Order: sequence, then structure tokens, then C-alpha cells
Amino acid sequence: MFYSQNLLYGKRKYLLGLILLVFISVICVAFSTTGSDGFAIARREVLLRKIGDELLTQSGDNKSRVLPVKKMAENEYQVSFENELTFQPDSLVNTTRRLLGKDPMATDYVVTVLNSGKPGVAYGYAISKNKKDDIVACRGRVQPRAPYMINIKFKPTSLNTVKTVVLLGGLPFLAFMGFIFFRSARPRRSLPGGEVTDVITLGSMLFDEKNRKLIINGKTIDLTETETRVLHIFASSPNETIERSRLQKEIWEDKGVIVGRSLDMFISKLRRKLELDPNINIVVIRGKGYKLEVSF
Repeated sequence: MFYSQNLLYGKRKYLLGLILLVFISVICVAFSTTGSDGFAIARREVLLRKIGDELLTQSGDNKSRVLPVKKMAENEYQVSFENELTFQPDSLVNTTRRLLGKDPMATDYVVTVLNSGKPGVAYGYAISKNKKDDIVACRGRVQPRAPYMINIKFKPTSLNTVKTVVLLGGLPFLAFMGFIFFRSARPRRSLPGGEVTDVITLGSMLFDEKNRKLIINGKTIDLTETETRVLHIFASSPNETIERSRLQKEIWEDKGVIVGRSLDMFISKLRRKLELDPNINIVVIRGKGYKLEVSF
């Protein structure tokens, strides 16, 4: 069975380049979103401290501190205070909505107010980018002074989701492109009996054995029957030495014809037809035979 060892050079080159380009793009997006994610989180924590600062001011406290913002879990933060305070639910809702409106990642979030001195939730509400889904209760009721802590949990959208989508979306595409690449790079075969199933690629040249043609850059070069048979033998073993005796036997002697310089003449004619591609050449191996050199 005949195996062509040459790949579809031109097609392979562009497919490989495309695969590398997509792979590099996916990696760049992942790293860029990672950097942007860190900046966005730091900015969010500043906004959360600003919420705590305004609540203290509204409570009449201009001296005590807002304690460092704690990250309780992924997308969940806690704002706590040095001293006790009081707050009005309407003011808390309006303050968080106004300040977190500056955070492009804060589209949906839930706020729960905890009293460190008592179990349970002292107050809570939910804000959504679709305002009809907002859940805000107990407005207008001033809460008593107490050691409150404010937990804010954000819906996990934004950059993390974008990064995941890009990476997961890029992997199937890379797999698809890899399938096409390796399918196109698969060696060509012939059926039993020598019937060629496809055009053979030699460098940037196509060898259409069935129709006895060479094709390069849209130009077609006709081959004689003997030239086609000679090139078939070379194409079956590129970059390998083919003994002169083998060529004589397979091309002529099986037909009962003994040749002298005829082989050299056909090799010379075939070499001239192949010279349109500088990556292909038939060279003489002294004392042995010939070799079809194909540069990849």
C-alpha cells in the first residue's frame, strides 16, 4: 500500500498559523482579564469602604473608623465598624445603589445587615440590574444603635465569567482546528491495484497521477505516461534513494523492454518540469540511483 509522506504544505502552514494565533489570543485574554479582575476587585473594596464611611456620617459619627473590608467568600464582602451606629434603611439602600452603580461588575447583589450582639439578620434587601426584581422591605424604620456589620454578596458575573467563557469557548475551537489540521496532514493512500484516492502533494506542487498533471500556482503541466510512472515511484518514497535497477525494472523491463540511457533522459525531462518549485529536486546518488528531495 502506498503512503505519501508529504503533507499539504500550503494548507498546513496556514492552519498551523491560525491555530497558534487563536491559542495565543486565548492566553492573552486570560492574562489580561486576570489583571483587570484584580484591579476591579481593589476598586470595589474602596467603594465598600466609602459606603461604610457615609453610613457613619449619616449616623452622626465623624471620628470612628471603618474597619478593613473582609472578603468572606468568593464575591462576598463584609463592612464592619469600630463603634456602634444607627442607620435608616432608605439611606442604606440609596447609598449602596449609588456607589455600587460605579462598579460595572455589581449588577446584582444582596445586602444583609448583622448585629454582632444578636443572632440572625437585622435587615436585608436585594438589588438587581432589572429593577422590577429588587427586594427592599421595611423602609422608613430607623434601626437602633448597635454593633452592625454589613455583608454584601455579588452575583458571580463580570470578568470571572468572561474569562471562563473565553477559555472554555476557545478550547473546542482549538480542538476543531486541530482536527482539521491533522486530517489535512494525514498521509495519502492508494487502493489495492494502484488506484490513487487523492492528489499527492509535493512541496507546493500537486501531483495528479490519475490525470497525469502537475499543478503549481494555478499552472498545469502535462506529464507523459512514463514520466507519471517515474514520479509515482519517487513520490512513494520522498527523500529516499531509489535504485536505478528498480526504476528500470518497474518502468520498462516488466514490459519486456531493456533500456540504456532512456532512464536518464526521462529523469532529465521530469527534473525540468519540477524545477518550478525550488523545494523539489531529483538528485543523482552516484553508484546507487536517484533521490527525490523535498524540503518541508
